[in-house]
Amino acid sequence: MIRSFLFVPADSERKLQKAGDVGADAIILDLEDSVAADARPDARLLAREYLAGKENVWVRINPMDTDDAEADLDGVMPSAPAGIVLPKPRSAAAAIELSERLSILESQHGIAAGSTRILPLCTELPEALFTLHSYIGATSRLAGLTWGVEDLSAAVGAATNRDDNGNWLPTYEMARSFCLLAAKAAEVAAFDTVFTDFQNDEGLRRYAANARRDGFSGMLAIHPAQVDTINAAFVPTSEERQRAEKIVALFAANPGVGTIGMDGRMIDRPHLLQAQRLLDVARQVDSKGQ
Repeated sequence: MIRSFLFVPADSERKLQKAGDVGADAIILDLEDSVAADARPDARLLAREYLAGKENVWVRINPMDTDDAEADLDGVMPSAPAGIVLPKPRSAAAAIELSERLSILESQHGIAAGSTRILPLCTELPEALFTLHSYIGATSRLAGLTWGVEDLSAAVGAATNRDDNGNWLPTYEMARSFCLLAAKAAEVAAFDTVFTDFQNDEGLRRYAANARRDGFSGMLAIHPAQVDTINAAFVPTSEERQRAEKIVALFAANPGVGTIGMDGRMIDRPHLLQAQRLLDVARQVDSKGQ
């Protein structure tokens, strides 16, 4: 279970040294946007060294249609990252191409076949919004879907992607929803995008709470200070657990029923499925001791 992915520039030794101590469920070593092109060769070496022997460390490579992507993969795969974050895919074809390349590199470096996961940033290009259905059944490596807004707003030429109250403008709220729906259609987790105002703790708390409310499994983080807030937001509350346990127990005591009354309201099978999922998340959190 991953609630928080923390981005760390792969060219910063100082930030890499601190990354493992902030409590993120997974770390993403970034070789794309946060690393200048001429710094990438050294960043690949740092990433390769950092990855060695670690779990739950991912790498964001450059887009598959660039020369940097192959150099990124060749540079980091000997140290067996947990997964690859795939930027700017036009469709699932990029994930399939990446999967095929990973199979070759896993074989070359003695890595278990299929063990390297893929997390596409599935909304960074306008045309990508019209191909999200292609992720259904595309590759068994697919660990989830997440979305990006800055590249999308730049691509459409928008002056901003938020309104005066800080809410997503309709185009980007649509992209967020499409990512969530595409992930559910592909039967994988959905991860909400970064909250860029890293000094706004209350804003982050609200945003993360809304992400879990809407069905996302976790979030991306751009600053270590965001990790605790994000992790806490994706832990079911004691009240939610109690209600879910009550729903599960009620259906267990009344096998075969489709609808039943509880606390003055009617509940049905979708409520049971939601309760079971919530309790599964709670058990995973408890097993991690967090």
